[in-house]
Amino acid sequence: MPLTKKQISEIREHLDKAQNPLFLFDNDQDGLCSFLLLRRFIRTGKGFPVKNARLSGKDYLRKIREFNSDYVFILDVPEFSEEFLNEIEKFNLPVVWIDHHNIPKNKIPKFVNYYNPFFNKKSSNEPVTFLCWQIVEKSQKQDSWLGVVGCVADSFVPNFYEDFKKDYLELSLITREKNLSAFDIFYGSEIGRISRILGFGLKDKTTNVVNMMKFLMKVRSPHEVLLENKDNKSFHRRFSEIEKKYSALLIKAKQNVSQDDKIVFFKYAGDVSMSSEIANGLSYLFPEKYVVVAYTKNGRINISARGKNVREKVLKIIGALENATGGGHENAVGAQIQKEDLEKFEEMFVKNL
Repeated sequence: MPLTKKQISEIREHLDKAQNPLFLFDNDQDGLCSFLLLRRFIRTGKGFPVKNARLSGKDYLRKIREFNSDYVFILDVPEFSEEFLNEIEKFNLPVVWIDHHNIPKNKIPKFVNYYNPFFNKKSSNEPVTFLCWQIVEKSQKQDSWLGVVGCVADSFVPNFYEDFKKDYLELSLITREKNLSAFDIFYGSEIGRISRILGFGLKDKTTNVVNMMKFLMKVRSPHEVLLENKDNKSFHRRFSEIEKKYSALLIKAKQNVSQDDKIVFFKYAGDVSMSSEIANGLSYLFPEKYVVVAYTKNGRINISARGKNVREKVLKIIGALENATGGGHENAVGAQIQKEDLEKFEEMFVKNL
């Protein structure tokens, strides 16, 4: 079990005590669905997606004051700046941090109530959505679709997927029924389409993201998400816009891939960062290859890499580069480097293989 019964009980106690919590969650489907499961469970609190936790965190501190929060829940965020953590300690508020990234214990401040299945079982790879489902499932069975949405976006098929299929067969229909991967569900089913809609919906201006979150807090079934109406038209429109750009970039990336290549390198620029989504799409199409997608913006390069043990390889490379940062999971990792170091990064990646 990823979270122990004792840990689940402790987190539920924190949720029961929280009267006006602030939820800080990673800016992807896993973070969003983790927040929604807990928020729909306790029916109170504000949510705020975190796009770059390594920054000072002043925006997040301001939200605590603005909302007069009595609790802080951090979901699917691997790290925050030391400045932020020092400041949040001064608020003297209970902090509950639920994560699934492989980070050293000594990076976690003592005042934080920290929960991570890596500390229970080293091989654990369950997304935070799955952990939050463990916490709420006894009273929120109707929200299993949110659990599936968050999990498959993080390349994980949860053990409750078969139960979900019984309730929502029409959303899980897919050509191939045996040995399904998370990406098969993500790219080939209607519940996967919902996950893609929400992922691209997060790539919008703040007002529209807030409206999407409000809609999802009260929605009664996944069908209400799929059916476009006046309450959800903004994130449906955003999905359509970005899906067109994503599809065009994916086609372009595929054109230069040969059967003999061990690595798929793709570089692009533009107004929307979707390196993670493109990397996932390429990894789905070319599961035996390493994938590296580089997005250029303001003199920096965002890198999303996929492949067996790719985290180890990328962290080794960025350790040799100035002002480079990165982290993630064993087979899926993100990094940020200086623009002038991209060629060196490519050379070192090839050499390491």
